[in-house]
Amino acid sequence: MTYPFLGRLRVIESSAFIAAPLAGLTLAQFGADVIRVDMIGGGIDYARMPRMPHPRGQGRSLYWTGLNKGKRSVAVDLRRPEGRELIQALATAPGPDAGVLLTNIGTPWLAHEVLAARRPDLISCTIQGNGDGSTAVDYTVNCATGYPAVTGGGSREHPVNHVLPAWDIACAYQAAFAVLAAVDHRRRGGQGAELKLALSDMAFGMLSHLGVLAEAELLGQERPSIGNHLYGAFGRDFGTADGGRIMVAAISAGQWKALVACCGIAEPVDALQQRLGLDFADEAQRFEARDAIAELVEPWFAARTRQAAQAALEQHKVCWGRYGTVGEALAGDARASLANPVFERIDTPGIGAHLAAGAAVRATCMEREATPPAALLGTHTDEVLHEVLGLSGAAIGRLHDARLVAGPQRDPTVADPVAP
Repeated sequence: MTYPFLGRLRVIESSAFIAAPLAGLTLAQFGADVIRVDMIGGGIDYARMPRMPHPRGQGRSLYWTGLNKGKRSVAVDLRRPEGRELIQALATAPGPDAGVLLTNIGTPWLAHEVLAARRPDLISCTIQGNGDGSTAVDYTVNCATGYPAVTGGGSREHPVNHVLPAWDIACAYQAAFAVLAAVDHRRRGGQGAELKLALSDMAFGMLSHLGVLAEAELLGQERPSIGNHLYGAFGRDFGTADGGRIMVAAISAGQWKALVACCGIAEPVDALQQRLGLDFADEAQRFEARDAIAELVEPWFAARTRQAAQAALEQHKVCWGRYGTVGEALAGDARASLANPVFERIDTPGIGAHLAAGAAVRATCMEREATPPAALLGTHTDEVLHEVLGLSGAAIGRLHDARLVAGPQRDPTVADPVAP
């Protein structure tokens, strides 16, 4: 579902992979008219896994369609100067709510100075790998943050990569925010802006925000590799009698008291504090005694089924979560279902009907609107060229004849899906 907060803002997006498309999706979820431009036939991420099965070859990408909901699609031959000129014209089209470019492609013909020569108040947001313009992706940035050495029992000699592209995601939301800040600045003063945002800056900046850089600089220490323990307080996963697995977190004083009461371990906890000379009212001291505390908690979980443990945890208002697969979430977690207003069912061409998430923000002041599914490449080519550039039907027809542009493409990647 989307909100019409940004209904007049037009953003031209030329992008690939995660950060820039997710930034565009975020803007679209709040009502911006995001027009994605692609090569005829699709760009480098158009067929990225996972893909729908198809009897004549690869089916449509669930990854690509997931990131490009709610956008309009224009297909242009970007290898030819005439095609590039069309995109430059779209990005610099007149109007107080136009003239915004979002990209991570880094092509010279979309450089800010090139477009600003045509529209001085242009706003461009370019997402980079490293701040010096060199190539990097989430995984080649994350490896330098120190996190793989402490993830999942990892070490410097045997690092463990996490699978969530955290810096892509953080960069996407920061980029969307930066675009809106620049738009507001332009509305008040008339100035354009060249925005550059690097994955590496997001990563190392976050290390600063979370105190990790200061810890290494001022305390001379690195974060320890502690498996599934929660750093800085008490929290860990525990197994139940029927093979379930539950994560509990006791960060605040209230969460700690709730866990102790639920597990009925007040007396042994008091004895443990006296024996170790610690005060578990302090989360740092709970962290210091994490292994000993876990020994007190483990038998409680081991004696109960997952269902019984969950019921007791809920009763005592413990902070907890159950481990499960994506399939299990779809089957039984209301947070990933139509019971949650964030979700809706959409019918994506080439894929079919499926559950999809809209904006995660819940705005009580405004009704949500249905999210348009990811379009077939070129679905809106003619519409956009006429609406934004004022081209006539005859002029657009000549562009088609010259194979500079394309409409909705019918090929094996967008045909009706078949069962696996």
